[in-house]
Amino acid sequence: MLTALYRIRDQVLAHAQVTAGDVMLDVGAGDGLIAFGALPLVGEQGKVILSDISLDLLEHDRSLAQQLGVQDRCEFLQAPADDLSALADASVDVVTTRSVLIFVSAKQQALREFHRVLKPGGRLSTFEPINRFTYPEPAHLFDGYDVTPAQPLADKVRRVFERLQPPDTDPMLDFDERDLLRWMEQAGFAEVRLELQVEITPLAPATWEVWINQSGNPKIPTQQEAMRQALTSNEVEEFTAHLRPLVEQGKGIRRSALAYLWATR
Repeated sequence: MLTALYRIRDQVLAHAQVTAGDVMLDVGAGDGLIAFGALPLVGEQGKVILSDISLDLLEHDRSLAQQLGVQDRCEFLQAPADDLSALADASVDVVTTRSVLIFVSAKQQALREFHRVLKPGGRLSTFEPINRFTYPEPAHLFDGYDVTPAQPLADKVRRVFERLQPPDTDPMLDFDERDLLRWMEQAGFAEVRLELQVEITPLAPATWEVWINQSGNPKIPTQQEAMRQALTSNEVEEFTAHLRPLVEQGKGIRRSALAYLWATR
């Protein structure tokens, strides 16, 4: 996981063309993956602003900055991605995000805010999973596994997730890379570029306890919690009897689409 995250970080920063002396705003900084990776690039004369809606995450980042001795080159801002009003127009050289817009309903407003705070010639670099590529799954599949003999049970579990994340309105599912391109242009960005990485690969064998206790994203229950909500005890046993061997033997298909977009103001 860390290897994959570092690869994403490096790509986002490369597309942002961060240079010494830049003021960089990392929106949705989270645990600081992008922001702290940028500090060697902005150098002693530069600065990184870590912005996040979560005060807890910002406090974690502040503590980490103190441990690393870089707090004098960091600023911390509690703000949602679609309201950066605490920052002046044309006040930063670079804006970066990683898996942030996927949580934002007002994506167009967020992109307008990114454009507003950037200086003329400033750069935006983003990374977003494109969940619409994998949704909806064919009816006989559940998380990439063929559940044809247990499809009625799979449908019941699937409906738990659909109630929590309606595909037409949930911000994780209501866009694709073409929408992001269009919205960037509408926000006023020039020289917009897109790199889309699509993979369809066999799933690796997984430990059942790990798989059943994982969640696709922070907004939904784990597989086990959803099964318990949707199924009777007997149905849980029946569904498990079919699905567990597939998970443990890696008899499934993984589909993913990841988008890097970068642009100039």
